[in-house]
Amino acid sequence: MSGKRTLLEIEDLRVGFRTQDGLVQAVRGASLEVAAGGALGIVGESGSGKSVAMLTVLGLTRGPTAEIAGEIRFEGRDLVGARESELRAVRGGRIAMIFQDPQSSMHPFYRVGRQLVEALKAHQTMTRTAARERAVELLALVGIPEPRRRVDAYPHEYSGGMRQRAMIAMALANDPELLIADEPTTALDVTVQAQILDLLARLREELGMALVLLTHDLGVVAQVTDEIAVMYAGEVVERGSREAILTAPEHPYTWGLLRSIPRLDRPRREELVPIAGSPPSLLAPPSGCAFHPRCPYVREAHRRVHPPLDPAPGAVVHDVRCLLPATTRRRLWRELAAPAEGGAR
Repeated sequence: MSGKRTLLEIEDLRVGFRTQDGLVQAVRGASLEVAAGGALGIVGESGSGKSVAMLTVLGLTRGPTAEIAGEIRFEGRDLVGARESELRAVRGGRIAMIFQDPQSSMHPFYRVGRQLVEALKAHQTMTRTAARERAVELLALVGIPEPRRRVDAYPHEYSGGMRQRAMIAMALANDPELLIADEPTTALDVTVQAQILDLLARLREELGMALVLLTHDLGVVAQVTDEIAVMYAGEVVERGSREAILTAPEHPYTWGLLRSIPRLDRPRREELVPIAGSPPSLLAPPSGCAFHPRCPYVREAHRRVHPPLDPAPGAVVHDVRCLLPATTRRRLWRELAAPAEGGAR
């Protein structure tokens, strides 16, 4: 999807977990690409499969109850069939991940500096003194004030925003080529959210690393990503350039995500429109189009025919999984995007 070298390529990834109730089909044939130095946003509600897909990249979904199929290639190297020792060399070194809750991701009994030192020494040969000095540099890099003093603080002595910055510092410890950020602004106030997003954008630019940002909020990915993939019920239902997804979306689920967030260019009193219904059970995903039980434009064929992820007609970088004709989709979006009459600004 980009003219740059492909760093990470996921093709027809399927991840299931055997339970007493049956097989949970968490990811159902997802295909994604991340270019070297690029930024991909993966958007979807809880249970859409975005986190499971990225955890599988790192080998963190492997286990006796997991069923994994498809291809994951990082710089051409197969990760699905890689040995655990090979994955350990990649995980935390070449690919790093920021998890959703920094408070539960950091050990509460160890000082932040010690945890940074351990992350450095796990992948690099260096003295503890050199590692500690590097830990101070990393804290300064992510904007933590007085890093030489705060390196000896415990996680609970940091604010929520500072803990998130410390997690980012830990992820950057070994100069990864790819950083995966899973809901990095959850539970932070709006001001701190903006600071964290600005930090990720700056670090990506300065360090030349690729970024994958997982979120349920299209407003978040609009700030820091080049390309966007929308996931629903374990599938990619739409993907394309940021401009295409935000200004000319073609899937009804993407329309719902966009209409459920406030926008400054809309009438002030215009009501947000939630997506009706609930995500389906992945123990028994719907037949045909996975979104059809919630889609207001559903037709009978949508209940039987599973739509492929096809290029949108006339679009350079835009794929959509929908059985509605392209002309119909575009007409519907124009009607939905038109400001409501009489709205007060």
